Amino acid sequence: MTNYTIKDVAKMANVSIATVSLVIHDHKRISPETKHKVQQAIEKLNYHPSRSARGLVSRKTGNVGFILTNDHFLRTEPFYTQIFMGTEFEARDHELYVLLATVDSDFGENASLPRFILDKNIDGMIIAGKVPQRLIDKMRKYDLPIVFVDYLAPDKKNSVVAIDNEEGGFLATQHLIKLGHKNIAFIGGDISHPSLNDRFTGYKNALEKAGISIVSKYIETEEDYPARANGYNAARKLFSANKNITALFACNDAMAIGAMQYLKDSGKRVPDDVSIIGFDDVAAEVMIDTPLSTMRVPKLEMGVEAMKLISEQIKNPGLINQKILVPAELIVRKSTRKI
Repeated sequence: MTNYTIKDVAKMANVSIATVSLVIHDHKRISPETKHKVQQAIEKLNYHPSRSARGLVSRKTGNVGFILTNDHFLRTEPFYTQIFMGTEFEARDHELYVLLATVDSDFGENASLPRFILDKNIDGMIIAGKVPQRLIDKMRKYDLPIVFVDYLAPDKKNSVVAIDNEEGGFLATQHLIKLGHKNIAFIGGDISHPSLNDRFTGYKNALEKAGISIVSKYIETEEDYPARANGYNAARKLFSANKNITALFACNDAMAIGAMQYLKDSGKRVPDDVSIIGFDDVAAEVMIDTPLSTMRVPKLEMGVEAMKLISEQIKNPGLINQKILVPAELIVRKSTRKI
């Protein structure tokens, strides 16, 4: 089977390659007669335009970079993987390809940017989760549209798709309060991350609204990352020093699972002795012995919204930056109970 090129189409239609590309893009400059002639040649040769042919007129690659740190791209932490899937699903409707790259969480001054940036092989970037400011500064020199997901650089110069983390933290804590709990602890890792800090703020706001004192010894936020092992360590510190805690809000599901494991190892039962609620609703965590109450985040939808934003910004570079805030939904399972 012969693989015909745009040159073959141009030759058959007796027009230039640029004219064929204009027809492919349905450009208004082309007369109906010329358009018809080129389309006939395309049909006769069964020609399928390559991305490079499409780019002759648009000067676009048709690619969007998706960047996150290595510690956010793990089988055991699938939160950002699902966001990536959402971008991939939506990209098809915009005739875009998503190119994935991971970078070190401690991206150094001499570290290299992802190859697709250096090669100028993308039209825009989606950055998921917290990344080093050095990386952001280097990328901005390429003057490409950027959309952040679940994080925003301190200068707030770009569009973002974010969770309403403060409201979600409030609702998670309020759920425990409504169940009769007053000695409610909080654990978090990398608390400087805006999303996690907002969840912590929601926790404090819910306690204050209910007239419950915020007790510093019930709060453990010294862990450097919100992983399961750190959830285990944070719970160990809390419960070894405080015997009267009846409920725990963990900043994410991973830390909640780590805390549950510590309590199990210590002979305590969830939720009979301690109620636990997490945040994210990562599907894998639902399959544990005691299904986890949590705040569900629409991860796929966040990826979809991010791709819509970057697609619009690629088409219209002068667009004003936008912030899309998605709500978290309370999901009650068996890890919380009334006392």
